[in-house]
Amino acid sequence: MTNEEYGKIVAKNLKRLAYQTGKTQVEIAKELGINNATLSAWMNGTRIPKMDKIDMLANYFNVTRNEIMMPYGMVPLESFTAFERNIIMAYRNASQERKDSVLLLLGLKE
Repeated sequence: MTNEEYGKIVAKNLKRLAYQTGKTQVEIAKELGINNATLSAWMNGTRIPKMDKIDMLANYFNVTRNEIMMPYGMVPLESFTAFERNIIMAYRNASQERKDSVLLLLGLKE
């Protein structure tokens, strides 16, 4: 992955997290004690935050590093607990009827 591609991923995730938390760029910069121009560059993908700043952002938004650094929706298997992996495997091995029941129960299917 190029730096440009990585910058776009980080920018997209930061924008999403700001939107989800209802925070403006100015509020985030002020609350983190960083320059607004720096945050703007990160949120536009023109600069990439260093790892200590990724950690700071992750703590601020109460997410993992991966939720800032990886494409949205991509979660590494290591981040799941053993229980969560067991649920995934049980779902994959279930009959279609049981899968449909689970999806209905979770409100993911009508």
